[in-house]
Amino acid sequence: MTESVDVVLIGGGIMSATLGTLLRELQPDWKIVAFERLSDVAQESSNPWNNAGTGHAALCELNYMPQTGGPLDPAKAIAINEQFQQSRQFWSSLVDKGVLDAPSTFINSTPHMTFVRGEKDVAYLKERYEVLKEQPLFEGIEYSEDSRVINQWAPLLMQKRRKGEPFAATRVPAGTDVDFGALTHQLFDHLQGDGFQLLTNHEVRSLKKQKDGSWQVTFRNSLGRTPGRVNAKFVFVGAGGWALKLLQRSGIPEIKGYGVFPIGGQFLKTTNPAVVAQHKAKVYSQASVGAPPMSVPHLDTRVVDGEASLMFGPFATFSPKFLKNGSMLDIVSQVRAHNLWPMLRVAFANPDLITYLLGELVKTHAKKVDSLRTFMPTAKDEDWTLIQAGQRAQVMKKDAKKGGVLQFGTEVVSAADGSIAGLLGASPGASTAVPIMLGLLKKCFPEQYAGWEPTLRELIPTYGQSLNDDPDAAEKAMSATAAALNISR
Repeated sequence: MTESVDVVLIGGGIMSATLGTLLRELQPDWKIVAFERLSDVAQESSNPWNNAGTGHAALCELNYMPQTGGPLDPAKAIAINEQFQQSRQFWSSLVDKGVLDAPSTFINSTPHMTFVRGEKDVAYLKERYEVLKEQPLFEGIEYSEDSRVINQWAPLLMQKRRKGEPFAATRVPAGTDVDFGALTHQLFDHLQGDGFQLLTNHEVRSLKKQKDGSWQVTFRNSLGRTPGRVNAKFVFVGAGGWALKLLQRSGIPEIKGYGVFPIGGQFLKTTNPAVVAQHKAKVYSQASVGAPPMSVPHLDTRVVDGEASLMFGPFATFSPKFLKNGSMLDIVSQVRAHNLWPMLRVAFANPDLITYLLGELVKTHAKKVDSLRTFMPTAKDEDWTLIQAGQRAQVMKKDAKKGGVLQFGTEVVSAADGSIAGLLGASPGASTAVPIMLGLLKKCFPEQYAGWEPTLRELIPTYGQSLNDDPDAAEKAMSATAAALNISR
């Protein structure tokens, strides 16, 4: 007989770990099985070397508040910050409960900065600062065009900087660096047992809807290739780019018209103590013309397993794989009659992106260090090595006006009956995993959700509130999570 469970989670990343943890708190009696096709969890996008570790709160990322020709609108930046505050509160509650280890094992204070050059970008950054400094969630943001001040914030930006060049920077001391790999491992470690089973080296092969509304999940053990199956009342597909393939196999009509465009990434990394000691910040700038938002250049402090290093990038690469450990046929095998036209329209409408990718592919190591020197004029080739980051599967989907559009955020795709849902897309995903999963629960479990809200308010004290509309509540919430997570306010 096929075993029956309440929930199946597909993918061993931060999304499945977050959803599993929420469900453990909300429905401790539910039986949950998680499948991961690799030998351990957090080996794809959640791995600390496959992402930049930025606690995305729109403190330094300019693409959340783009120039449009009119007055700058802070709405999206505020929304991203509000979402990150929910993640902070959830993590704080889990630290208090003993679910998570000492905060320093997964989150560390790291100022978030933006650095721009040229009169146009300086004017834009100053306008952005003037708008954001009035928002309660951005209290404490600083702005300067003074090389002496910026040198105090981040010395590597100013050493041997060419005189006469217009530049400016903003800084928010309360930024964070997050090791999502460590966070994912700790969440899964806590979940195992008491009705939760994690099966690594198990690849889900198919999803079939049953007459009773449940899903038959067919899988295969990678070690010995032993097949198996389980029936689940609800299935979450949190498998990165692989999610598209599995949702297509499920046959739900809601996935029609969707495709993904894989973009790989590389970072320059240094562990030279003399260099690392001079930079304690994540410094973002403007993206190149035609470059996707996820390719915004940044020079980052990274703390992994207690060791600090610096990373610069990303540099785009191309692979047809949807995952770092995917198949070379991924980009072809996704094609269906219903998504071919949207994907072709995306290709026709984004020639700048294609040009950008081609330019990235021919960059040598020396050229990549030259790019770093726009941030750090004193960078030496021999101090920096190139590491391969994760694959980002950017969403392509139907659009009534354009035929197809390329989307650079995250999107939950779910069946009309709420019995299955999957996550597509990339940044700022991991940082906003908690609100994304809360939205999924509300959509897929409408009958239970009202009964869950008291518990959610215990885990996330300001759940349902807009902090930016209440300065006192914002101050209280951010101070409380800063104290619980041992990070700067």
